[in-house]
Amino acid sequence: MATLRFRVAEEQSGSRLDRVLAGRPEIASRADAERLLETGAVAVDGVARQKSHRLSTGQEVAVELVEARPLEPADVRLSVLWQDEHLLVVEKPAGMVVHPAGRTREGTLVHGLLGLGAAGGPDERPGIVHRLDRDTSGLLVVARSPRVHGQLTRLVRRREVDRRYLALVRGRPRSRSGRIQAPIGRDRRDRTRMSLDTPTPRDAVTWFELQEQLPAHALLEVRLETGRTHQIRVHLAAIDLPIAGDPVYGVGGDLGLTRQFLHAHRLRFRHPITGEDVDVSSPLPPDLVLALASARG
Repeated sequence: MATLRFRVAEEQSGSRLDRVLAGRPEIASRADAERLLETGAVAVDGVARQKSHRLSTGQEVAVELVEARPLEPADVRLSVLWQDEHLLVVEKPAGMVVHPAGRTREGTLVHGLLGLGAAGGPDERPGIVHRLDRDTSGLLVVARSPRVHGQLTRLVRRREVDRRYLALVRGRPRSRSGRIQAPIGRDRRDRTRMSLDTPTPRDAVTWFELQEQLPAHALLEVRLETGRTHQIRVHLAAIDLPIAGDPVYGVGGDLGLTRQFLHAHRLRFRHPITGEDVDVSSPLPPDLVLALASARG
């Protein structure tokens, strides 16, 4: 990994950060510039900024660059729960990265998807229209053509893909259901974390409903209205309901967990080609089943 550093020239003053990055010979396209911004690989005078940030003469821009290598299919075992010639719904296990990013370049979900015909979108994440954190398990819908990728992306942007999660949290919710609306962005001091205290806020909305109250925990069904990085984990921690097992925002090691108790258990949307209602569910994986049983006492 190499770090690109440059000073903002006088003629670039007032320009958007993503446009200046896309104009650099070291960065292939505006899509690559946006990917770097999304992953927190870009800082202006040491602070992460959103893509629309307007630059000033003399500011230092630092970019962590990773050498791009062509993606090739790999023998990555995947569970496909629904598919046709246009798209598929897969079940991602905990511990697997969705697409190459940062120092993770091999063994990702898209390496396995290539053999299943995933296509559309940026070269480094073919077929991907939404993501899950490395240690979050559950369902993802994947496109098999550029046309379908565009249509699924529009469904996600219009909030017409119903994404529901099961989360086990520490504490007792103050109501049986609720809506959390709080902008999220890169933390001011730690670029590896997302936070409500951020110089780059983006609107974020999360809904939750109590499924089961336990002695020291609560099982929630959570629905995403927006899809920001680490959104559920940050939002639940913000209302004093940290996720069990989450070493970053929650209670690391709780109930013997080695990752956060967060599972994308249901995905529902209208098929962009056939118009049929696609409704897929995924049961809790064994490690979360054991943790839930322990929480029940």
